[in-house]
Amino acid sequence: MAAMTLSAPSTLVHLSGVDLAIIAIYFALVLAIGFYLKKFAKTGEDFFLAGREMTAWVAGLAFVSANLGSLELLGWAGNAYQYGIMAAHWYWVGAIPAMVFLGIVMMPFYYISKTHSVPGYLQLRYGSEASALSAITFAVMTILMSGVNMYAMAVVMEVVLGWNLHFSIVVSSLTVGVYVAAGGLFSAIFNEVLQFFLIWFGALLIPILGMMETGGWSGMVARIHQNFPGQDFTHLWGPMKSFSDNPMGIHWTGIVFGLGAVQAMGYWTTDFLVVQRVLSAKDVRSAKLAPIIGSFFKMAVPLIVILPGLLGRAVLPMHLVPASQAVAGQYKYDDVLPLMLARYCGPGLLGLGITALVAGFMAGMAGNVSAFATVWTYDIYRPFLRKDAPDAHYVSMGRWCTIIGLFVSIGTAYLVMKFASMMDYVQALFGFFIAPLFGTVLLGMLWKRVTRAAGFWGLLAGVLSSVGMFSLMKLDPKWVSVFALSPDAKGLAQAMYQALWSCVTCVVVTVLVTLVTKARPDEELRGLVYSLTAVAREEHTSWLHRPVVWGAGALVIFVILQVIFW
Repeated sequence: MAAMTLSAPSTLVHLSGVDLAIIAIYFALVLAIGFYLKKFAKTGEDFFLAGREMTAWVAGLAFVSANLGSLELLGWAGNAYQYGIMAAHWYWVGAIPAMVFLGIVMMPFYYISKTHSVPGYLQLRYGSEASALSAITFAVMTILMSGVNMYAMAVVMEVVLGWNLHFSIVVSSLTVGVYVAAGGLFSAIFNEVLQFFLIWFGALLIPILGMMETGGWSGMVARIHQNFPGQDFTHLWGPMKSFSDNPMGIHWTGIVFGLGAVQAMGYWTTDFLVVQRVLSAKDVRSAKLAPIIGSFFKMAVPLIVILPGLLGRAVLPMHLVPASQAVAGQYKYDDVLPLMLARYCGPGLLGLGITALVAGFMAGMAGNVSAFATVWTYDIYRPFLRKDAPDAHYVSMGRWCTIIGLFVSIGTAYLVMKFASMMDYVQALFGFFIAPLFGTVLLGMLWKRVTRAAGFWGLLAGVLSSVGMFSLMKLDPKWVSVFALSPDAKGLAQAMYQALWSCVTCVVVTVLVTLVTKARPDEELRGLVYSLTAVAREEHTSWLHRPVVWGAGALVIFVILQVIFW
């Protein structure tokens, strides 16, 4: 490690004693919480689902915080620099409707069936074939996602502190591994709530100071137009009438159908990393309300992840480039947030800002490794390798595979460098695994006729078609015009259409196989299919406490935001 630090590049800033103290206190607090909560994680239910004792507010904050790691902070700030305010679509169109849908429609099924994971639901609905395929693909995805979180934190250390990339990965990954292996989901959730507030207090420094420098929103927009004439970086929907009018190279259909209807719905309703947090709620009403509470916080997140990228276009003296094209001495899109942090934060404030990014990294890594541990233990190891072991054995297996998964994910961190930005990489992964899974889960919940064979073959066809489309577009650019509908489509645009077509493929194959195979009896599907399940209602609850009322309020605010930034 000493050799690694000696080979570090020159730093942009120098940390004072106060900054180092703030960072050290945070690391110590994280480890202390993990070891304290270890005594509460004695059973599998405790370790993997936090005992199902969380209130709606705690589960809701953890739900949002699990999606507010360093990956989001760095990745979406970089994408906001690359694509402009259109990156905010991934926080509004790509989140709010799906979070409300999860709370009102899908959460009762997950909670009532007492499943530990989405593959666990597929086991009950379709059988072991579809469940195993989902578990394996999800395990692969979480390892790949853990790698990009490691890379994201290494970018911070490299750009701001001058630390060697390998040294940063080792220190941060070991810290996450220790506290998650000790306390399981208890540790992850309590630290995510702590990190939620740290991220907000630290990351708000950049937009506040940046808007003061540029003279507010209008001043920032004027600077961006002056620095980058000819492209519209400051409107959400206006530039999407054609593919060539916006820096992303996407049509509005890609955002509405590829992102809103498929990618977002798939991520927020079937990605176990986020669903696991809501499953920890103490009752059905809390489980339904948690993602809706989270949606209100989610709408404000662009303040700390999108606005810094836009400010970078306005105030940074250098032009950033894609990671795949960067050479020595050039900064990448993903470097914009550390560069802005170095620009605005002095002693004390810098320590707080770095701590916020470290907190984000911890949240993302902890979420991925705890989700990987749960899916591996409950959906792969227990049903296929050792069925009748005592509960303590599965808890021990969960802790060991947390550490093993952490070390494997170190190797995947270097794959990110092959893409223009972190989020281009991540959205491609979601197109492989999340978009087809959404079609399988949704059909299973809403259509009782879907058969066991149809669930497996539809999911497999969706995954293979997505991988095939991605490979063809990377190997030969002419396929971009075929699948993404335009040669102007950049990485994110390609991922949206890739997700849309893979979900369509999954649905079509599932329907066709269903029509030629035998359905299960209704009595075997009670609690698993909407039409055969007695869902808990809130007739005796005041209207102010009903999830549907808060969900409607979230959607109204969502529409207002679209109009304001049209």
